[in-house]
Amino acid sequence: MFNQRSNNYSNNRGSRFSSPYRGAGQRNFSRGGFTARKMRFLPNDPNLFIKKAQGSTETQYTPINSFEGFNIAKILKSNIAYKGYLSPTPIQDQAIMPILEGRDVIGLAATGTGKTAAFLIPLINKIFSDRNQKVLIIVPTRELVMQINQEFKDFAYDMKIYSAAVIGGSNIQRQIHELRRNPQVVIATPGRLKDLMERKAIYLEDFENIVLDEVDLMVDIGFINEVKYFIGFLPKVRQSLFFSATIGPKVQTILQAFVKNPVTISIPKVDAQENIDQNVIKIINPAKKIEQLMDVLNQDGFDKVMVFGRTKHGIEKLNRELEFKGFKVGAIHGNKKQSQRQRVLRDFKENQINILLATDVASRGLDIDNVTHVINYELPETYDDYIHRIGRTGRAGKTGIALTFIE
Repeated sequence: MFNQRSNNYSNNRGSRFSSPYRGAGQRNFSRGGFTARKMRFLPNDPNLFIKKAQGSTETQYTPINSFEGFNIAKILKSNIAYKGYLSPTPIQDQAIMPILEGRDVIGLAATGTGKTAAFLIPLINKIFSDRNQKVLIIVPTRELVMQINQEFKDFAYDMKIYSAAVIGGSNIQRQIHELRRNPQVVIATPGRLKDLMERKAIYLEDFENIVLDEVDLMVDIGFINEVKYFIGFLPKVRQSLFFSATIGPKVQTILQAFVKNPVTISIPKVDAQENIDQNVIKIINPAKKIEQLMDVLNQDGFDKVMVFGRTKHGIEKLNRELEFKGFKVGAIHGNKKQSQRQRVLRDFKENQINILLATDVASRGLDIDNVTHVINYELPETYDDYIHRIGRTGRAGKTGIALTFIE
C-alpha cells in the first residue's frame, strides 16, 4: 500500500539474552545465560475452562478529544484517517494530550486497547516538529517490534521520519548499518539492544524519549535486570512513557526509577472471557490425541484457528503431522527464523492458511482479526497465560470459542 523502506530482518534464532516465548517454564535471564525454573502447569480442572459467553458488558466510550482536534501536523492527521481511525480509544483519548505536552505517562492498559497509537502519534509529531528528537521503544518480543514498526511506518508515511527494528537473532551487522544511518526511532527487544550497547553501536544517552511497552511481560519472561540496566544509561532529561497491563512489585521497582511526576492513566480491563464460549475436550486416548485434534479441526465452522502448545519442539512436530494430513497450517516458535515467522503470520492474517500453531510467543500483542477458535492443545503454565491465549478470539464484539484438551 505504502512505498516505504523496509526495516524487516531475517535469520532470527534468538540471542543469548532474548527468549520471545514462554514454552516449557519461565526463564530467569542473566548476563551469563539463563536457568529454567521448575515447570508447573495448570491443573486438569474442567471448571477452570468451562464458561458460556455472556456478551460484552463494556459500555460505549465517548471520547473527549478527536484526532482532528489534536494539535498535530496535518499530514499526520491525514495518515491517521487513512488508517481508518475514526475516534480515539480511551487510552488514546487520555494519553495523547499529556504526551504532546511533554509529560511522563504511566499507561495501565491491556493489549488490544490501542496504546501503540497512543504513544506513536504524539512522538511522531514531536520528531516532525524537531528533527533532533530521537525515540527508543523497548518491547519484550520480536513480533511486537515488527508490529509496532509497521504501525510507525503507516503513521509516519511521507513524513521523512525513519525507524530501525532491532531484534535478537537477525543479522546484527545489518542492524548496526541501519543504526549508522541515524534513524529517529529505534524499536528493540531487550536482548539485542544490550548486544548493540556492548558493541558500542548504540548509545542510550542519545535518546530523549523512551517508551517501555508491555513491561509486565518483560518482567514475566526474565528481562527485569536488562530493563534496570538500560535505565542507568538514559539521559536525566527525558520524556518517559511506561505501558503495562498491571503493576506488580517487580514492575514497581522499574517504575520508580523511570518516570518523574507522571500522569497516570488507567483503562479498566474488559473481561476478555465475556465474548468467549469456553469448553473442554476430554482426551480419550493420550496416544491418539493428535487424531482427536484433527477430528475437531475438520468440523464445520473452524475457519480460523489458533492452536497453542507448550514447547517449540512439540509445536513443530504437530505442524509436520497436520501438514502431512493436508491441513493448511503454519507454526511460530523460538526456533523459527524471523522471516519464517513473519511469513506464517502474514499467511494466517491473509487466510492463506487457516490454522496457526504457536507457543506462548503469540499469546500477547499480536493483532489478528476474526480468529474463530483458540485450542489449548496443551495447558499453559498459569491461568493468566490461559486468558492471554483465549483473548486472541472473541475480539471486536464478536463471539469466539476456546477449547482446552484435558485428561
